[in-house]
Amino acid sequence: MLTKEEKLQVINSHKKGLMYTKYNLEIDALSENARPQPNAETISSIDERIEEVEGQLAALDAELARVNALTE
Repeated sequence: MLTKEEKLQVINSHKKGLMYTKYNLEIDALSENARPQPNAETISSIDERIEEVEGQLAALDAELARVNALTE
């Protein structure tokens, strides 16, 4: 069984990975918008993926709060 600290480390590790993913998507959007004729479908797709990542981060934040409230 994982300790509270181990659970927090796992959650934070996942959050960090998602934050990297979100930043990469933001860079993709920046690059696409810098093109002479940005592709609206590409930008829309990137925006949707950013929203998905934000939802995942929110879920992990909720889990982080739940685990932080645990007593060992």
